[in-house]
Amino acid sequence: MDVVVMETPPLGDRSYLVHDGSVALVIDPQRDIDRVEAAARDAGVRITHVAETHLHNDYVTGGLILAEKHGAEYWVNASDEVSFTRVPVSDGQVLRVGRLAVTVVATPGHTHTHLSYVVRDEAHDDGAEAVFSGGSLLYGSVGRTDLVSPHDTARLAHDQYSSVRRLVDSAAPYAALYPTHGFGSFCSIGPASHQDASTLGEQVSSNHALTDSNEDHFVSELLANLTAYPAYYAHMSPLNAAGVGPANLDVPDSVVPEELGRRLSAGEWVVDLRNRVAFADAHLQGSVSFEYGRGENFTSYLGWVIPWNQPLTLLGQREEVEKAIRDLARIGIDNPDAAVGPDPGQWSPESPRTSYPHGDWSFLLAERKSGEVVLDVRRPDEFAASHVAGALNVPVYELPGRITKLPDARLWVHCATGYRASVAASLLDRAGRDVVLINARFKDATGAGIEMAP
Repeated sequence: MDVVVMETPPLGDRSYLVHDGSVALVIDPQRDIDRVEAAARDAGVRITHVAETHLHNDYVTGGLILAEKHGAEYWVNASDEVSFTRVPVSDGQVLRVGRLAVTVVATPGHTHTHLSYVVRDEAHDDGAEAVFSGGSLLYGSVGRTDLVSPHDTARLAHDQYSSVRRLVDSAAPYAALYPTHGFGSFCSIGPASHQDASTLGEQVSSNHALTDSNEDHFVSELLANLTAYPAYYAHMSPLNAAGVGPANLDVPDSVVPEELGRRLSAGEWVVDLRNRVAFADAHLQGSVSFEYGRGENFTSYLGWVIPWNQPLTLLGQREEVEKAIRDLARIGIDNPDAAVGPDPGQWSPESPRTSYPHGDWSFLLAERKSGEVVLDVRRPDEFAASHVAGALNVPVYELPGRITKLPDARLWVHCATGYRASVAASLLDRAGRDVVLINARFKDATGAGIEMAP
């Protein structure tokens, strides 16, 4: 048995290709299935089976289109209400993929119908086992339980406590653990883990979900640590239940300058992918900054901040635009338009440009005037842990609906690293507010002489 790991860092998820050297099972594939197909070609195997651990809340699956394209069996929980043809699977079934035996294990918690898969290579005497746990047992934590309904959150937390115990009893301690979430995904909850690999035995001795012998205590701790999650999550499970077609990953022809100017004037969402400092120094008036960089924060925050199903235009170099289109397709944002080029002068030469100041914490100390407001756009739990004395907290994902309620003063915007602050500063600038971007890490504020509140 061999396991090929396919990372999706922008969403904090992993997909897996499990094979016996001849045929393969794909677990929780992302929508851009060309990556999966390339992995299968590299391994010299045929994709004969595709499995979902659950109806995902943080991305659009590629499972249906991958299975249809390759004539593979598509395993989805028999209890999930879906609108497409699948092979329904249930707890306790043992299925075959070549010489691999796959046991289906019901692990409700992340969702009511969540499944995990225990894969054994029965042709070898070494007892090779692998556990694919989706959003159940993660490295050092578990999948969050509040994505179905507020009324179900506590019950699902109790289910999660029981499920992870049932799962570790379903395989040997040396079995390798392969979760889908937990690598930066908002679908995980609890202490962060920086592990890259683990076994069931390691998790039994270190994972708080397994070391806490008091179920009620575990549930109360889990519920207390639930934080906000991206708004686009609300659309993912219904899309996955309905079945979504292939993604179009092609970069479109550039929008002509006159049309781009019209979109900016009309208040449409025009997203600049350049570095946040370059944007602050000069950008098309009415555009917003979602720095692409390596893409780690781009997908989640764009899907969180920009209203769903709105026309979208991307501005940036071709490579960045191409990557952004792929990332957005993973969350069901299809066919954005684009203007490809290095800077505003190429995208729309006649459109007005604007800028706003930016600097570090020392710039704040030197230039902030009396009455000007420090705006912290981190999550409320981050703000409660520590914040700049006198700062106002409005999370970036709430900002579009609260701009008109902010104080009528210059706003000095910061977050933890500068990314969310750059998004927020651009939104404020778009709304005509006087804004300064604090492009600095929050953890450096104290050392710079900024007065903090506990």
